[in-house]
Amino acid sequence: MTSSLWYSSMASTSIPGLIIFCTSFYIQKLESAQFSVIGPDQPVTAVVGQDIILSCHLSPRMSAENMEVRWFQNNFETYVHLYRDGRDYYEQQMPKYQKRTELLKDGIMDGNISLKILNIERADEGQYNCFVQDGITHDETILDLHVAVLGSVPLISVEDYQDGGIHVVCQSAGWFPEPKLVWRDPSGQHLPSVSETKAQKDNGLFEAATSIVIKEYTNSSLSCWIRDKYLSQGKESAVYISDQFFPWVNPWMVALIVILVILSGFLVLIIYFCKLRSDLLRQLGWRRDVICPGLGRTAPAVEKGKNITLRDNIFALLCSRTSVLRHSLHFTSFTHEGDRCGDH
Repeated sequence: MTSSLWYSSMASTSIPGLIIFCTSFYIQKLESAQFSVIGPDQPVTAVVGQDIILSCHLSPRMSAENMEVRWFQNNFETYVHLYRDGRDYYEQQMPKYQKRTELLKDGIMDGNISLKILNIERADEGQYNCFVQDGITHDETILDLHVAVLGSVPLISVEDYQDGGIHVVCQSAGWFPEPKLVWRDPSGQHLPSVSETKAQKDNGLFEAATSIVIKEYTNSSLSCWIRDKYLSQGKESAVYISDQFFPWVNPWMVALIVILVILSGFLVLIIYFCKLRSDLLRQLGWRRDVICPGLGRTAPAVEKGKNITLRDNIFALLCSRTSVLRHSLHFTSFTHEGDRCGDH
């Protein structure tokens, strides 16, 4: 009876202590297992065909060797990569990531749980979740992955002469997202372009072109630089155009052309006045032969006592006007001594 009371007293005393002990132990375990999952602050940019590492680590630094590390996008169950119980799982991995992912375990003892993706594709662009669980404690972070496609090296071509200079065009294709084109001089300064076009093809990639007019003695050496908007890297081509290709203009040649133009104007005026003179000569000849037949030679004298009529006065006036006009034009060939219309 006494012994049974002792056992029951011990049991009643040890049960609360055991509960307190277990609770404190569990709290200590939870406190030791609390962590945060940290990822990059800015989006990560990858280039198609290259490899990329998506950084992720625990804070404070602790071992993640016995934790569950799950990388996924939209579906928690269908993952990009899964590490659990000290090994990798591939049973429910997304098909497009098969044999393309690797959890970097070199730093896993320090809480580094970064994921490496091989041979980046355009379809890999999007959000990635880095999820870590240890018992009932878990945390995650989200990072953005941008995927860029670097197109062809810029092709520079000399098109034609324009606005007193040489029209040069730069074009490239196969870029994603939309690229930026810049003309630069040898010192790296940007040069203004005269036109720029961009177009997205059926495959989703962009092609772009830009043009510039190069003047003589200015910017004859320049480069065309094209880059992706996510990356500082790009591709560049350069061109140098000798002064011999610019339209050649000599000041003496300009003066000669001006003189020739002026002389041509004078020649036109001379031809015009010669034609006018010829017309006047024909009129004078007509007046001499028809109206005043005595003009240009000695006319017969008017008989004495002959009555002078109104018709004779008109003919005399016309002959007089014709004679004045003839002398004003210096028609010396018709001037003879005693040349006059009749003495009316």
